[in-house]
Amino acid sequence: MGSEVMVKRFLKSCLLIGFFLPAVLFADGMRPDTTVIVLHEAEGEVSINVTNTDSSPALLHSVIEDVPEDTEQLIVVTPPVTRVDAGERQMVRFLSIGTEPLKTQRLKRVSFEGIPQAQPGSGATIGISLRQNLPLILHPKGLPKNDAPWELLTWHLQANVLSVRNDSPYVVRLAADVRLNPQRVTASLARTYVLPGEVLQVALDKPVPGATSVTLEPATVYGFAVDSYDALLITNAP
Repeated sequence: MGSEVMVKRFLKSCLLIGFFLPAVLFADGMRPDTTVIVLHEAEGEVSINVTNTDSSPALLHSVIEDVPEDTEQLIVVTPPVTRVDAGERQMVRFLSIGTEPLKTQRLKRVSFEGIPQAQPGSGATIGISLRQNLPLILHPKGLPKNDAPWELLTWHLQANVLSVRNDSPYVVRLAADVRLNPQRVTASLARTYVLPGEVLQVALDKPVPGATSVTLEPATVYGFAVDSYDALLITNAP
């Protein structure tokens, strides 16, 4: 692979990280050792390490956050609050507490916030709290692994309305901006994920007659950047 191609892939990876993660990913503070957390129902829990990259101790505050479309309490985190010394790592566990077997993947988010502690004898100080926010995917027992769930989406265009439908049991994560071809018209989805059973719609500024495909920028379950993907566009008569 030529150096130019490698540089382009590296830049694309950085751009995709920007789509799916907050801007504080590489800032000092509490730094998790992964960009996506996957909790397998068959195992019942998952653990990750979070490192305090600051030069002083801080309180690590870990919180499970619901996405607006799914507010069922399915996970608890332990410890929710703990002190982490400078340069030290803390293991954080996520435990499944759902009472019914999962039928599809479910999406939650996790925030890690480092709250600086005043040092003895230092007087009153104002600390800056930085927060990391990661997706957490719950994976049902018995559901096969799928490294390219975006291939299961179906895309439809009727008049000036673009729809994407997810009939699969997988959470699909992708950049919000997609492109209709061959006209290269850009459309922006309302969010960067499509949950199982969902249909997202976006109204275009004007109809795009003759469009045949949609180019999207997907992300794998584990957050790695992959090549853009061209999906067939089904045109429905108005």
